[in-house]
Amino acid sequence: MNQTAYLLDQRSIIVTGAAQGIGRAISELALQLGARVTAVDMNADALAAFERDAPEGRLLPLAGDVSDPAFAASAMESAAARFGTVDGLVNNAGITRIAMIEKMTQEAWQKVIDVHLTGSFQFLQAAGRHMLATARETGRPGGAIVNITSDAGRRGTIGQINYAAAKSGVLGLTMSAAREWGKYGIRVNTVGFGVVETPMTETIRGDKFRDTYLSQIPLGRFGQAGEVAWPVCFLLSDAASYITGQHIYANGGMTIGM
Repeated sequence: MNQTAYLLDQRSIIVTGAAQGIGRAISELALQLGARVTAVDMNADALAAFERDAPEGRLLPLAGDVSDPAFAASAMESAAARFGTVDGLVNNAGITRIAMIEKMTQEAWQKVIDVHLTGSFQFLQAAGRHMLATARETGRPGGAIVNITSDAGRRGTIGQINYAAAKSGVLGLTMSAAREWGKYGIRVNTVGFGVVETPMTETIRGDKFRDTYLSQIPLGRFGQAGEVAWPVCFLLSDAASYITGQHIYANGGMTIGM
């Protein structure tokens, strides 16, 4: 294997939550590595701005709600129609609805579950169906899916039981899909993040919580969106051809274990 295995030349990759933050960084890196990217997000204006900055003809912006099952199927069809196929998926879209357990509303619970867990399932299912059909029709197995989780999914978090539960569930999605689809060469892995400098983590990076969180990170700093995008793109590439069902954490050592 040589260094070209790390490239994504002509791969068709779908990234959800792609208009800002980590999703934008993943999409930009995938483009840099040669991929064609279908960028999915609720924010149509931000997607339009992203398209203007992207290499001509290599970014397809799709505005919609990942928790809508019809949107997942149509996004897959649109990506395949534009780029000929779908080779990879990054389930990154996410929201927060913060409240302590005793004060959390049913609406706040359900909305986060719908986006993080159900939305990830629906896009994983739609991508898997496409990849399975391609493998059966052409005899060429393959495809890579990366589900994004968080340290909250394996250690819990205060004020976001909805988020922690959803992110824990994403680990189960990864392991189950990896077992079902491995024989077709479809790889499914997880990348988990700690505290990355994005708008979503602004509160915990503020003066009230900053030192508490930094003290838990052996590397002594918060992550940057651009650096945590690298393990995601690695798992999409041929360099990770023998890796499936695994959970990689880009968190500065915030959680360390077997």
